[in-house]
Amino acid sequence: MGRFAATVCTNPEDIDRLEHLVTLLPSDMRVRIIVHDGQSICGTVVERPALQLFQNADGEEGFNAVVRIDDPVAPPWTAYVWLSDIREVEHPGV
Repeated sequence: MGRFAATVCTNPEDIDRLEHLVTLLPSDMRVRIIVHDGQSICGTVVERPALQLFQNADGEEGFNAVVRIDDPVAPPWTAYVWLSDIREVEHPGV
């Protein structure tokens, strides 16, 4: 993964939110992710995301992470979602 992200989080509230999302996305968990534009992504978390330091287009450094979601029902379907784009995480069937 590159060092650049469209969105980087620098204030404590946003970083806390990202850290909370990490706890909702454990490896091998079936999830439904709703992003800010309302799109829904369903699948299985391949590996729990980890916050990393990125740089945005303006050169500002901050935190973000990417979660990889696979759908074992429709291989090789894969989605990569920035945590900063996530509005909600649901655990269907839990």
